[in-house]
Amino acid sequence: METLKEKIKSINKRLTYYEKIPTVIYPESTDAVKAVALQIADLIKQKAAKGENAVLGLATGSTPVGIYEELVKLHKEEGLSFKNVITFNLDEYFPMEPNSLQSYVRFMNEHLFDHIDIPKNQIHVPDGSIPEDMVNDFCTDYEKKIETAGGIDIQLLGIGRTGHIGFNEPGSRPDSETRLITLDKITRKDAASDFFGEEHVPRRAITMGVGTILKARQIILMAWGEGKANIIQETVEGEIKESIPATYLQNHDNTAIVLDNAASEKLMRINTPWLLTNCEWDDKLIRKAVVWLCQKLGKPILKLTDENYNENGMADLITTQGPAYNINIRIFNELQHTITGWPGGKPNADDSNRPERKSPFPKRALIFSPHPDDDVISMGGTLIRLADHGHEVHIAYQTSGNIAVFDDDVVRFADFVIDYSEAFGMKEKTAENLFRKVNEFLKNKKAGQVDSPEVKKIKGLIRRGEAKAGGRYCGVPDENMHFMEMPFYETGRVKKNPISDEDVQITVDLLRKIKPHQVYAAGDLSDPHGTHRVCLTAVFKALEVVKHDEWAKDCWVWLYRGAWQEWDVNEIEMAVPLSPQELIRKRRAIFKHQSQKDRPLFPGSDAREFWQRSEDRNRGTAETYDALGLAEYEAIEGFVRYHF
Repeated sequence: METLKEKIKSINKRLTYYEKIPTVIYPESTDAVKAVALQIADLIKQKAAKGENAVLGLATGSTPVGIYEELVKLHKEEGLSFKNVITFNLDEYFPMEPNSLQSYVRFMNEHLFDHIDIPKNQIHVPDGSIPEDMVNDFCTDYEKKIETAGGIDIQLLGIGRTGHIGFNEPGSRPDSETRLITLDKITRKDAASDFFGEEHVPRRAITMGVGTILKARQIILMAWGEGKANIIQETVEGEIKESIPATYLQNHDNTAIVLDNAASEKLMRINTPWLLTNCEWDDKLIRKAVVWLCQKLGKPILKLTDENYNENGMADLITTQGPAYNINIRIFNELQHTITGWPGGKPNADDSNRPERKSPFPKRALIFSPHPDDDVISMGGTLIRLADHGHEVHIAYQTSGNIAVFDDDVVRFADFVIDYSEAFGMKEKTAENLFRKVNEFLKNKKAGQVDSPEVKKIKGLIRRGEAKAGGRYCGVPDENMHFMEMPFYETGRVKKNPISDEDVQITVDLLRKIKPHQVYAAGDLSDPHGTHRVCLTAVFKALEVVKHDEWAKDCWVWLYRGAWQEWDVNEIEMAVPLSPQELIRKRRAIFKHQSQKDRPLFPGSDAREFWQRSEDRNRGTAETYDALGLAEYEAIEGFVRYHF
């Protein structure tokens, strides 16, 4: 495997002409974390050989978790010692007790420190529990400790949606040092899920300053997923500005940005490479370029001219595959052929230009839904269409979704059971006693406290009942709704366990039980809590296990999006149009999830309700098809085929 240093050296200067920080892109975040972990391990070994300490600046959050897992693995399996390592963490909420669920002290212990041989006195994390009048002295002392240790050799960074590094919010000065700061509203909103509500997120934090970070000898900033693509583009290709503190890294002479494919998609070399160099024009890139050109010029496909191509960096495309008329017709037909009102295939029809095959009909379709409402939010119209057409539709709810239920809903259900018992003079007191116990727990529950097993179970049952109501409304019988309750999710916390063999086996068993002709899975990896990513990984791993089964040879897999973002039109391989009436039916199916209506517990950064996000995205896709000169529809759900 090529090392991170080697990849930086081999960066194509022509392709990265507009990039102001060396940027390395890996296909998946799993590849990236291994490369970064190996670079850290090499530093530790080199320093140990010289009898010196390796000083690491560490970050928290979901981004560096994989790196810590790899370092623990290197320690346990290859004997990598951390006895010569001194660490300084970037930040900590204030106030924050070190044993709190959201404490970065606890985070680092759980993910790294408790699993390696680092001496405890060589670990430094900002103390969020000290009195406020001691914070300034603590921050001054933190700076001195870094200096005494010899300065930071490698500083790891993630990046927030505001472009913050550490907790250096927009407006932070480039020479700022460790200090107490007030958190930006967006940062607090993004952290709300960790604290079970924005109202519980601390308003302040202690953070290393931008100036402290820039003193590190090497800086590695990492980002994974589509949700980071826009801020990465601004950081790497934009101008230095106070409103995006990460852009200050452009002034550091040994910084590397490490991304997965998804986080890199807005960079020019990925998004519009034809503006930088001559391209190898495959079908995928041609479609992407044509759609981009239409959107830039505000013209439908069939009105593009040779001049339009020549004047926008695609002269070589016209030369090799033109004229424009031929390219236009080709891409127009390709996009036209993605549209189908028959997502399960149209019987007795020529399917040579259709996205789904006609046989067999009807089909068995298995829809994997990471949370109990992702099915109807993201592909509710298609789900209804499949059921209306007579296919055998199964829905697999991969997780219970229990952490996304408000305590008030549990109290409401508890009151119902108690009142029911009293109203009918029932002698059986077991249920009543249970709910009285639940009510007592919730009355005394502290902010951020993990729910009791009884409360978690009731919350899961609330989500299950809503999922059944939604499924029934779509025409799916009860026996075709499967509640997997994958173990990785059942922590009672936003932070989940890593995917396990048991999670994969549960998925394998369900696939082999149903033997579907179609599988639908959530490819929406911008989910900020990571549940979609883990659920999709479980599906992919399970498909690898079953791929030699006889039924699997005739199974097609379609990936949907919608809860957090939508597929770009150039990516869509099956577009299912929805009429105004079908969009209303989809909305009603989403409304069955009453606990997520009006004010979901974990809305993410988008203030709209899920049904509004879904409809806006579906309408947006339809409008894009219309603007390209294709048929005009009320809404469209898009899918991309996954080949396993």
